[in-house]
Amino acid sequence: MTWEIARIAAFNDNYIWALSHGSDAWVVDPGAADPVLAWLAESGCQLQGILLTHWHRDHQGGVQALVDAFPDCAVIGSAKQLAGPSTPVTEGTSISVLGLTFHVHATPGHTLDHVCYVCTDPRLPAPIAFTGDTLFAGGCGRLFEGDATQLFSSLSRFAIYPDTTEVYCAHEYTVSNLRFAAACEPENRHITQRLEDAEKLTANGQATVPSTLGLERQTNPFLRAQTVAELAHRRTWKDQF
Repeated sequence: MTWEIARIAAFNDNYIWALSHGSDAWVVDPGAADPVLAWLAESGCQLQGILLTHWHRDHQGGVQALVDAFPDCAVIGSAKQLAGPSTPVTEGTSISVLGLTFHVHATPGHTLDHVCYVCTDPRLPAPIAFTGDTLFAGGCGRLFEGDATQLFSSLSRFAIYPDTTEVYCAHEYTVSNLRFAAACEPENRHITQRLEDAEKLTANGQATVPSTLGLERQTNPFLRAQTVAELAHRRTWKDQF
């Protein structure tokens, strides 16, 4: 029996990720309950748990309704207690999800409490990372609470993982991110090609995520920043782009 990951669309551009194994499932960042409940009904899965990356409502707004529907559902949150209530986790924690071990990384920047979840179990086709709003396809989250030094350190935590690692971020921002990336590095042919590919996908109503760390290392201007100062400059520029 294999593990599967389903993409559940919510709001205008959010993604809720559902990890299933047989008839059991966990979801990541359910900002809304109704799309998750619809997916559970269609898939025949029972909700066993919820992972939350940070406190923003578009990531945890659906938790209480899901817990009401599945009272035994576990809720694992970030560095502080979130909706549910959640069990907080932080850097260095390991958690078990459907028989898989996920490593927790504290990734402040977008918010101070942000965490990401990474699994490198060899039974998976490739490592997987649920990155919330820290690492996007082609971009990163705005600095609402943290600073560039924290974000630079947070992004560096992914350096230990291989290029094949699949990146499951929480928003469909890829085209706008890559347009900015092209402005940052106009000679980067990987960015040019990826932007063309992403525009074709979105024009056809298709998703551009998940990504891979290898692709991000080639095309993400924030992951490619060599210094805190360079990252800070690019983040400020992107905010006004």
